[in-house]
Amino acid sequence: MTRLLEFIVAIVIVAVFGVIVGVAMPSTGHVEREMLISKDLRQVYDVFSNFRRFPDYTVLRSFDPKVQFEMSGKAYGPGAKIAWTAADKKVGDGSLEIASIDPSFATVTDAGKGTIVWNLENGWRGHDKKFTITLERTGRSQKLVKVNWAYDVTYGWNLVDRFSNLYIHGDPDALIQFSLSNLQNLMASIPNIDYSKMVPSIVEQPAKPILFVSTTAPRTLDDVDTASDKAMAEIQAAAKKLGVNIVSPRITFTTNWGDQNYTFDVAAEIDSTTLKINGQDVALTAAQRPALDAAAPAEASTAAAPAADAAATPGSKDKLGRVIVDGNVKAVLAFGGKALMTEWNGTGAGLPQTRQMLEAYSQTHGYKFDDVTYRPYDIQVKAPTNNHGTVEGYDEQKFQIYLPLQGDNLPDQTPEQEAGMKQPGLDAAPAGSSSAPAPAGTAPAPASTAAAP
Repeated sequence: MTRLLEFIVAIVIVAVFGVIVGVAMPSTGHVEREMLISKDLRQVYDVFSNFRRFPDYTVLRSFDPKVQFEMSGKAYGPGAKIAWTAADKKVGDGSLEIASIDPSFATVTDAGKGTIVWNLENGWRGHDKKFTITLERTGRSQKLVKVNWAYDVTYGWNLVDRFSNLYIHGDPDALIQFSLSNLQNLMASIPNIDYSKMVPSIVEQPAKPILFVSTTAPRTLDDVDTASDKAMAEIQAAAKKLGVNIVSPRITFTTNWGDQNYTFDVAAEIDSTTLKINGQDVALTAAQRPALDAAAPAEASTAAAPAADAAATPGSKDKLGRVIVDGNVKAVLAFGGKALMTEWNGTGAGLPQTRQMLEAYSQTHGYKFDDVTYRPYDIQVKAPTNNHGTVEGYDEQKFQIYLPLQGDNLPDQTPEQEAGMKQPGLDAAPAGSSSAPAPAGTAPAPASTAAAP
């Protein structure tokens, strides 16, 4: 009996001691980790301001490769949500929701810092759980971004929850540390370019019939313009022969922006999806990737076809389903689907960098694209004028640049569209000053530094 009483007293003492320790424990928990990333501040800010890239850098997938993610709410900013389910107890089920971003995406680059707060719901002890990501431009040249990722939780008077603070350097700390490492690898795959002055929009492009010519030119403005003019002349002659009308400005599809040469297609929309060739009506269809062929992995676009196609009979279709019209001219049903679009005002020298901005923007916002199968293209909305043998307004050209997007879960608008923002004028065009195009009167630069559409 005495031993039983001693045992009960011991338990009471331990319980009382545990209560005293629990009361003395902090009612909140906090852990944070930092990392420097060599990337433009706006890019890092955008990755954290939506959850479309979260599955790509979170450590949860390393813990459980079968974890399932589901996004809901807004596509960007406060109200964006992501939830996950996993069989592994270490991951469990949970969700994140963006509670706030400060400042807005339109001013974060100028501010040089930003803060994003995520509300967290999962099986960890406590309540009012949240992640706070603080970004700050740093480094001697202000080219680095210091990322501080913190976790905060409230335990209140729940003594069991308070004891869990002893393990805050377990799962919460590991999630932050390993996810930051994965984030650094993700950011390294994105072109390091400042797109903060660009105002892109998501547009729905209907399928349209086009005539096109594949060509290659040295990477100088004069050579590209000469090749483009020659290709347009062939397209115009083919359209006249077919009895169809050209109903769009010049369209350029980029195939390969090489070190020395630029390979591209010059195209124009026509007003008929059926062409009469050699007395037969030929219906235009979208280009199709041919049967799996290791020797031709990238031939689903309107890139130059094999030499065998050039000798094919007019009216027939090549292996990609494009109609051979005459000579170098082919026809196909192009576009169709959503595309990311922005504008560029100036010479064609600014187009390559603007395309790169669209790609970087797509990657930070989680918009999928395939620039091999569905290549970027631009439409020359305003061309230079030919006045008595001289070209005027070369610097005042206007282009619309498109990056076709893929996937079923694309938003209808970019954040800029939702905010009603408009593309700035010529003086604030998207290309950065570090690589701004040369004036039209400048002689063609060497291939290593020249730019073209």
